[in-house]
Amino acid sequence: MRHFITLNDISAAEYQRILELAAVLKKELKQGKMSAPLAGKMMGMIFEKPSLRTRVSFETGMFQLGGSAMFLGSEIGFGKRESVKDIAEVLSSMVDVIMLRALRHKSAEEIARYSRCPVINGLTDQAHPCQALADMMTIYEVFGQIQGIKFAYIGDANNVAASLLRSASKLGLKFALAAPEGFQFEPARLTELIGTSPAAGFEIQLTGDPAEAVKDAHVVYTDVWVSMGQENEEEHRKKVFAPYQVNTGLMRQTRKDAVFLHCLPARRGLEVTDEVMDSPQSKAVQQAENRLHAQKGLLVWLLQE
Repeated sequence: MRHFITLNDISAAEYQRILELAAVLKKELKQGKMSAPLAGKMMGMIFEKPSLRTRVSFETGMFQLGGSAMFLGSEIGFGKRESVKDIAEVLSSMVDVIMLRALRHKSAEEIARYSRCPVINGLTDQAHPCQALADMMTIYEVFGQIQGIKFAYIGDANNVAASLLRSASKLGLKFALAAPEGFQFEPARLTELIGTSPAAGFEIQLTGDPAEAVKDAHVVYTDVWVSMGQENEEEHRKKVFAPYQVNTGLMRQTRKDAVFLHCLPARRGLEVTDEVMDSPQSKAVQQAENRLHAQKGLLVWLLQE
């Protein structure tokens, strides 16, 4: 039995296999072909945070694969009404896979520790590995390759950035991060995310200058400046990150064929402008749809392979 809590849980070859499965399942769906490899399987989905893409993609994905998904919100009293251990042991005795969208990364690790079935991290404060799967899938669809692509992340070195950096190290991307002082990765965290044996082609560039980061980039990526749970820092973060907005001026400084990605939801007018979000360069909707296909690949890999 395997879990998917961070990208450290899979090898580079397994990462590529999941993306291969995702591509096949997406093609079959577009052709109107529906198989049911997960017929009779049930997913329990625990949500401590609100969601659009995570809930819809996992519910739809399980349905399209022949299984079912059950939403579990605040009514289960996660870690309050019942201990995380008790919830993990009871829930995993009744379902085939658990997906957790949690406030704290420790919760996902604890669920996995006591679960009798595979556990998927749908988002924590330290990692968003499912988003990274969809992002890598989108990059391959656009450019026909992943290795050697220059990926510029503009903004806070947060959970999304962490999973993207780990992906870059595993799959051989050139990763540039432009963030203000105090919002870069700590040295120990950086070392952990890069790992001991990065793939051929991997490079890392850390800078405080967005223009430097996007030079020759194939992909320009950003995320919200204020994540859930950081609302008390909002005014400070808006001031600090103002020079890091992705706008048409910044996009002009990269490759002509560069694309823009955003994990969504976007706060238009802050980290990105309407002009960029709605431009032909923006692949944010394709990227969001790929949450569905990438997670279907993950589910089939976890439960069948």
